[in-house]
Amino acid sequence: MGTAVQAGQSLRAVARTFRVSLHTVQRWGARAGQRRLDRVDWADQPPVAHTVYRTPPEVEDQVLGLRRELRETSALGEYGAVAIHREWPAATWGPPPTVRTIGRILERRGALDGQRRIRRPAPPRGWYLPPVARGVADCDCFDIIEGLVLQGGPAVEVLTGLALHAGLPDAWPTPGVTTARVLPALQAHWGALGVPAFAQFDNDLCFQGAHHLPDVVGRIVRLCLQLGCVPVFTPVKDPSFQAALENFNGRWQAKVWHRFHHGSLRALQLRSAAYIAAARQRGSARAAEGPARRPVPAAWQFDPTRPVRGQVLYLRRTDAQGAAPLLGHVFPVDRHWVHRLVRAEVTLPGGPLRFFALRRRAPESQPLLREAPYELPEHRRALRS
Repeated sequence: MGTAVQAGQSLRAVARTFRVSLHTVQRWGARAGQRRLDRVDWADQPPVAHTVYRTPPEVEDQVLGLRRELRETSALGEYGAVAIHREWPAATWGPPPTVRTIGRILERRGALDGQRRIRRPAPPRGWYLPPVARGVADCDCFDIIEGLVLQGGPAVEVLTGLALHAGLPDAWPTPGVTTARVLPALQAHWGALGVPAFAQFDNDLCFQGAHHLPDVVGRIVRLCLQLGCVPVFTPVKDPSFQAALENFNGRWQAKVWHRFHHGSLRALQLRSAAYIAAARQRGSARAAEGPARRPVPAAWQFDPTRPVRGQVLYLRRTDAQGAAPLLGHVFPVDRHWVHRLVRAEVTLPGGPLRFFALRRRAPESQPLLREAPYELPEHRRALRS
């Protein structure tokens, strides 16, 4: 278009040729003039605004001065943009700036007390277990939904499970979750889907065993070890390690428990089974890409009287002295690692006990803090028949 205008064609002819308005041709023709077209600034917006509305420096100084005064003398202890706007002496200084303008002045002059939250990337799934974090092993998480009551019927508890990588869910509504009910549920679950490398539980009695006695190894732990699965126990009163499973628990309650009226426990179990089957079908692609799981041997039978042998992991938070509680004892870890996460690896029955440092900000760095001797007492190694 500029070439045609400089070649001598009429502005109207150029406008008809390029199907633009006459004003557009006049505008860009005046911009180009008789200069070389490669030296013309063809930007359609000016580099700076024609008019800049900036608060005068003296008004900014008044804002900062009033902020200092309110910070020292305000009975309410308020000295933000709203308080400055409210206390502005309009009779002496004139109309106050708007609250948003005052906020921009405080930000521009570096007078804000608050710090912007730094959002760091989330660690990988199972970051506290190196094989799971690398994606070469899977971890099944288990939890209990409590406090459900059928109308006119008994209370209901639901044992739930979810694989971190494969995303395989499961749920077992029962009158009450006990060790006797968890054992066949886990055997059936792993018999159908395969045994993962790790199984994660909270510190419930039915999972871990009695808390009032030291060196207790419960039947769930023995089941896992006999199948070659490493049991992992999350920190006490820290649900963040079960976040994926807690999310599934919320979905199960929304899509199964609250969605339908259940006349009996059997009806609830059928509804839950249908939901689990549909959820697995939808996530079949993710499950196929998950780490391999080992099948349960055909002739295998759980023997609770067999002496315990294998490794158990405990995720714990140290106290003010840098010690961690587990297995009914308090073990010193590191006096410089206080109120911090550790992973305790216990090799049963003869030890040792190793403590590794855990940090969400640096999940790949898990140095060994301490190695201590540990031996499971002889009377705890095998359960009575």
